[in-house]
Amino acid sequence: MASGDVVLSSLLQPHGLGAEAAVQTLVSQIEEDIVLGYLHPRERLLEDALIERFGAKRHAVREALARLERLGLVERQPNRGAMVRALSPRGVEEIYAVREILELAAAREVLRRARSDDIERIVQAQRCHDVAVDEGNPKTAFRANINFHQTFFWACGNVELAGAINLYGQKAHVVRSVSIAQPDYLSRSRDEHWMIIEALRTRDEQKLLTVCREHIGVARDAYIASYRHRFSDRLES
Repeated sequence: MASGDVVLSSLLQPHGLGAEAAVQTLVSQIEEDIVLGYLHPRERLLEDALIERFGAKRHAVREALARLERLGLVERQPNRGAMVRALSPRGVEEIYAVREILELAAAREVLRRARSDDIERIVQAQRCHDVAVDEGNPKTAFRANINFHQTFFWACGNVELAGAINLYGQKAHVVRSVSIAQPDYLSRSRDEHWMIIEALRTRDEQKLLTVCREHIGVARDAYIASYRHRFSDRLES
């Protein structure tokens, strides 16, 4: 068991966090493993292995897998158990079509509503992302990236819209697992975040929407290319 898993295991014991927090910790850890490519599409998630790795109770593992299934990260099949979901190219295109609609609508609202203090919060979130990128830490960068986007989209002033963006962002975690392994991914993501901030500062709607559209397309295109290479015998007609 790795040192990080030892710490996590201690958090999952009955004397540590409550049952709900323990399940959420499991969800977050498995989510990270999927995004960072430590768990691959169609890789089985065996309950006994997860129990041993995290020192968790079986009911906590089962609940975590159920939640990951609802988030679209895991799929469960009769007599085969749980596995990391492998989205088809069509499924990816559909998720990203919805993401583009939601995120561009929110970006327009952010541009219309954001004041100097909103922009400063977005800048501070990005500076945290900068640090993670400079350190070359994918795990920290992943969390800092989520924080940047949540800070940006919450500035749209529409709780339901921001929540929908977060939901569809989670559905795309499997998709990110391909692009995040590319050498220039973190630095490209950082640079595009600053382009978003600059477009926001200058109130340049066309630039803002163009960067936002291109920003979400990187992971989509990389995943589809990888899927077609790995699963060419199972592609949809």
